[in-house]
Amino acid sequence: MSKSLFDLTGRRALVTGSTRGIGKAIAAGLAREGATVVVHGRDQANAEAAERSLFADLAQEGAEPTLLSVGFDVTDHGAMRTEVQRLEQELGGIDILVNNAGMQLRSPLVELSLANWDRVLATNLTSCLVLAQGVVHGMLARGSGKIINVCSVSNRLVRATNGPYSAAKAGLGSLTRTMCAEWAGAGVQVNGLAPGYIATDLNSALLSDPEMSAWVVARTPARRWGTAEDVVGPAVWLASKAADFVNGQIIYVDGGMTAVL
Repeated sequence: MSKSLFDLTGRRALVTGSTRGIGKAIAAGLAREGATVVVHGRDQANAEAAERSLFADLAQEGAEPTLLSVGFDVTDHGAMRTEVQRLEQELGGIDILVNNAGMQLRSPLVELSLANWDRVLATNLTSCLVLAQGVVHGMLARGSGKIINVCSVSNRLVRATNGPYSAAKAGLGSLTRTMCAEWAGAGVQVNGLAPGYIATDLNSALLSDPEMSAWVVARTPARRWGTAEDVVGPAVWLASKAADFVNGQIIYVDGGMTAVL
């Protein structure tokens, strides 16, 4: 296959939650392939710091990335819509949206407060709908666009105390397929990435628990934790021309965890 299939030169991408972890790795991967990438954080200062860090890392590799930054809370729909509209005008449109921002809050269901339930769903599910609504009008008008929703293996597999997170990610999987059903005919591809257990800050509590960490390794056929870099290739593929006929799919990047008992 020609490398040109994965060339993102001229594409404009917004990656939410890209100041660290999986989001930062995906942002770097898209920038390496030539995309103009907007780094997003909860506030502008963090986003700008991540942009500078990412630029330095990529420059060391010999790349000449085009990066911008934006700060907003994904649960503040008014601020989010305003910033997305500004980016649309400034960049001339957003071609690639990666809905990656998320949070985890573990609690037994019997003790779970409605406020915490709402908080997790607002961050991990509702924000993805609102952001997609903000960029898809331009995509539909141009007849092309890529939306990648980071769904997690928790959209299929569940663990005790993970109720709101698993419910949000299962909902995001269904939302991904609904977006495909409504927008695929106009040239927009909407797919989900479902990472398994990835060694990032979000999973720091699990990583520091020897028993849990050993369980993850034993449960994963690849016999290791995933890394943020493991998610980059599939994300670049879904964002590229190489995946133009891939739509409404959830791509599991989990070392085989969901393939076995």
